[in-house]
Amino acid sequence: MSSEWDRELDRARLHFVSGKGGAGKTTAAASLALALATGGRRVLLAEVEGRQGLAQLFDTPPLEYSERRLAAAPGGGEVRALAIEAEAALLEYLAMYYSLGVAGRTLRRMGAIEFATTLAPGLRDVLFTGKLKECVRRTDTNGRHTYDAVVVDAPPTGRIVRFLDVTRAMADLARMGPIHGQSEEVVGLLHSSDTVVHLVTLPEQLPMRETLETVEELDAAELRPGAVLLNRVRPSRLATRSVLAAAGGRVDATRIRDGLRSAGLDWDAEVLDGLVAETIEHAGRASAELSAREQLDNTALPFVELPDYVDGIDVAALYELAEGLVARGVGGSR
Repeated sequence: MSSEWDRELDRARLHFVSGKGGAGKTTAAASLALALATGGRRVLLAEVEGRQGLAQLFDTPPLEYSERRLAAAPGGGEVRALAIEAEAALLEYLAMYYSLGVAGRTLRRMGAIEFATTLAPGLRDVLFTGKLKECVRRTDTNGRHTYDAVVVDAPPTGRIVRFLDVTRAMADLARMGPIHGQSEEVVGLLHSSDTVVHLVTLPEQLPMRETLETVEELDAAELRPGAVLLNRVRPSRLATRSVLAAAGGRVDATRIRDGLRSAGLDWDAEVLDGLVAETIEHAGRASAELSAREQLDNTALPFVELPDYVDGIDVAALYELAEGLVARGVGGSR
C-alpha cells in the first residue's frame, strides 16, 4: 500500500492510537491530533490509562476530567485535552441517566464506585468508551459538532480489541434500560466508519509481527484498522543493494581504508574496525526497515513513516511530526 494517508481516514471522527509498549503511541497520538487540527479544526485529545503521558509530553500540569486547551495548531486550529477517569465518568453517567447527583457523591465517599468497577472490570472500559461517544456526538446550539475529531491515546495492542469490544458484551448483559441503550449506541459508533484504530509500530521484527496480528484481531472483531504509523525511522546511509550484504557482516574493510586514504584520511586499524562495526549495525537497522516496508506493502493498510528523534521528543518535535503528517495528507492538507 502507498505510504500516504488514506482519504477515507480523514472522514473518520474517532481515532484510536494503539501500539506495543515503547513504540511511541502517545507521541503518535499527540502529533496526529495536531495534524488533524491544522487548518482551523478543533480536536479533542484524550487519554484513558491514567498515566498522564500527554501532560508530560506537552510539559503541562496533569490533565483532569475536564476538557481544557492544550495546544494551538497551524492555521487557527486547536487541540483540547481530557483525561477520562472511571469514577468521574460513572458519576456523570448516573447524574445524566438516573438523576443521582447527590447520591453519586455519596457512593464515591463509600467507595462503592471502586467496588463496582472492580467487581465488573469491563464496566470501566464501558465508561471510558461511553464518554468518548458523548464527546464525538456532542453538538453546539447550531447543531455543529463540538469537535471535528477525537484522538485517543488508547491501551496497547495487547488490550485494544478487548477494550473496544467489551461494550458489546455489556450490551448483551443489560437487556433493557439506559445501560442497554448507552451500550448499543457505543457499539454502533465503534463499529462504524466514523471510528478507526491506528497502530504504531517500530521497524523491527517483533513489533511488526504483533502489529499484523492485531490487524487480524481487529478484522475478526469487525473493528476498522486505520493506518500503520511506522515510528523511529532513520534515513539509510547505504545504497539498497549494499544493505543486505552489510547487514550480514560482509563489509570490505580494505575497500573502506582505500576510500578513506583517497580522501586524505589515514585512520589506524582500531578506528577502522569501529567504523566497520557501526556500518554493520546501521545496515542491520536499515535491513529491518526495508523488511517492515515490504510487510506493510503486502497489507491493504496505508502506512506513514515517522522519523527518529535521537535526542528525545519535545513540543517542537511534536509540531515537526505533525507537519510531516500533514504533508502526507492528514487533516489540514485538504
